[in-house]
Formats: sequence, structure tokens, C-alpha cells
Amino acid sequence: MAKQRRGAASRSPTRSVTSKSSPRASKSSGKPSRAPKALTLAKKAKVSAPTDKLKAKPVAAASAVQAAPPAPPRRPAFYEALAIYETGVRALQRHDFGAAADSLRGVIQRYPGERELVERARLYLQVCERETARRPSGPQTPTESVYAATVALNAGDIEGALAHLGRALEKAPDSDHAHYIMSVALVDKGDIAMALVHLRHAISLNPENRSVALQDPDLGPLHDLQAFHQAVGAATETVVPRTTKARR
Repeated sequence: MAKQRRGAASRSPTRSVTSKSSPRASKSSGKPSRAPKALTLAKKAKVSAPTDKLKAKPVAAASAVQAAPPAPPRRPAFYEALAIYETGVRALQRHDFGAAADSLRGVIQRYPGERELVERARLYLQVCERETARRPSGPQTPTESVYAATVALNAGDIEGALAHLGRALEKAPDSDHAHYIMSVALVDKGDIAMALVHLRHAISLNPENRSVALQDPDLGPLHDLQAFHQAVGAATETVVPRTTKARR
């Protein structure tokens, strides 16, 4: 009977639960108790969280770069202003300060919204104005006056051309070139009689002007006149080729 009670006692559920879960049993054994599984997972989650944040930073930076708006396209006015500005700079490099100043002023006055070009144009305009102030204005020699008259004629400024030629003939009355260009300017003005006078004078000073006049389309209104053929010493039946401009 005693053996049966000890066996029953060993199989008692109360003693088995006490041996597995009692805190005293764990202290007596000297082994540390294990932390609950949920607490261990929480610790792992806290350790891995900063690593995930570090990995996410490059992705955020890349998305910020992709989200940056593209640069706005240039307006047509910018390219127009740039073309005029470059024309002024090229004239400045040739020391043609008057033409350079005109182009640069055009940029400043017509395109005030293009601030970068306007600032550069103002700087170069100051250079042009400084250099122009150092130099005497207008042509100084008869040759320069004839050249200025030719430029004025090509630009359609007849009165300006006549003024330059008048100054050239005052300084050099025997300049055949000045008389010839004067005849061309007077033809453009419609003063045929005075054009023939200067043409005769140009031929008398330099006979080579005769062949030039016969081929010059600038003297076209004179080619059918008998007075013209008398001036150049040719017969009225001469066929006059009208090909090139020889004197301008």
C-alpha cells in the first residue's frame, strides 16, 4: 500500500506544475530564467529600425532629384537680343565703335528683360563711348569722306553722301574719285545736269573713268542720253553692258 501511494504522488499534476513554473525552483537550480519570446522580438525590432532608416535616405535623395523641375526654355526674345549683342561685340573687336554702340544700345533699349545681356551690353557700351570720346568725330581726310559718302549711298542716305562729298571736294578739288561718286549721288537725287558735270570732270582727271562709267549700273539713268555718250567720248550707238558696280 505504501508503494502505491508514492507512485501516485509522483504522478500528481500539482507537483509537476510546481517543478516547471515556480520561481523558487529556478533560483535553486542557479540557471537564469529566459525572457519571454515577445520581449526578445521587440529588442530585435529596435535594433533593426535604425538600419532601415539609413537605407531609406538615398532613396529619398534620389526621389528629390527626380522631382526637381526642369529649367524653363529660353524665350525667342533672348536669341534676338543675343544676335544683336554679338553683332555689337564683333564691331567692337573691329574698333568700329559707332556701330558697336548702336547695337549695344539696341539690346539695352529693346530687351530690358534680358538682364544678363543688358548688363554686359552696358559694360561694352561704356568702352565704346570712352573710345569715341578720345577720337575726333567724322571723317578727317578726303579719302575718308569719300568712303563715308559711299557707305551713306548704300544705306540710302543721299543727303548725307552729298555732304561728305562736298567736304572731300573742298579739301581735294582734283580728286577724280570724289567727282565720280558725286555724279552717282546726284543721279540718285535726280539732278542729271550736275551729275553729267561731275562725270565729265572725273573723266578729264582720270580717263579710266570712261570705261567704268559705261559699265556702271549706278549711272543707268544716263546711259540712254546723248550728253552722257558725249561726256564719255563714245558714239550714241554703243551698246552699254550693265553688269557690275565698279566704284562703290
